[in-house]
Amino acid sequence: MSPLPHRVTHGDSLVPAPAGPGGAPRPPWVEQIVQRAGEVDPSWFSRFLPPEAGFRESAVLVLFGPNPDGEDSLLLIERAHSLRAHAGQVAFPGGRVDPEDEDVVAAALREAREEVDLNTSGVEIVGRLPSLYLPVSDYAVAPIIAWWRDPAPVTVGHPDEVAQVVSVPIAFLTEPDNRHTVVHSSGYRGPAWDLGGDLLLWGFTGGIIDKTLELAGVARPWDAGRVLPLPPRFYGRRS
Repeated sequence: MSPLPHRVTHGDSLVPAPAGPGGAPRPPWVEQIVQRAGEVDPSWFSRFLPPEAGFRESAVLVLFGPNPDGEDSLLLIERAHSLRAHAGQVAFPGGRVDPEDEDVVAAALREAREEVDLNTSGVEIVGRLPSLYLPVSDYAVAPIIAWWRDPAPVTVGHPDEVAQVVSVPIAFLTEPDNRHTVVHSSGYRGPAWDLGGDLLLWGFTGGIIDKTLELAGVARPWDAGRVLPLPPRFYGRRS
């Protein structure tokens, strides 16, 4: 049985296993994500690529590192259920690039500090994936790949924006039995994971994770023909 995700709500802290002297060693597959991403056409990630002009910039932090049990994991959030867009979605920490941000990396780190109280001094930036376009919101999203060298406790920083902080083991994400394809009545279909406790990982975030696991060389064959409908609670909510 694969290890289960860890999750905390406002008022509690998710405490990763402490790193030894010199910090937590970065697995070679994390570097491989960025290396191999540079070898594929951006359209491999998504058929929606940013237009030449007229879009808004945003960035998300794809942060790998130890969970409370010391297992290599991915840090995610559940967005607050009261939000007008993306309510209740499992997502990466991140958001729009503000004028004071130096670049997309600075934006991703700033948003992670605000959303989960992340101590970004312990984060190593490994690289980035191509920016992908969300037509419904007109955002070009830059996924920033990072490693949690010196993990520290994280918590819900803004309860009006974040409902939970979730740490999902890589072993859980790569377990074939935990994976399925989700379909929407609009015709959308894509990879999904049931994280338990009414948490569904799907949509834009699920697609990035699916590609990231493949680039890392840790993905395992799974039954993409196992199709489940999107739960009604997500209808009308942008992914």
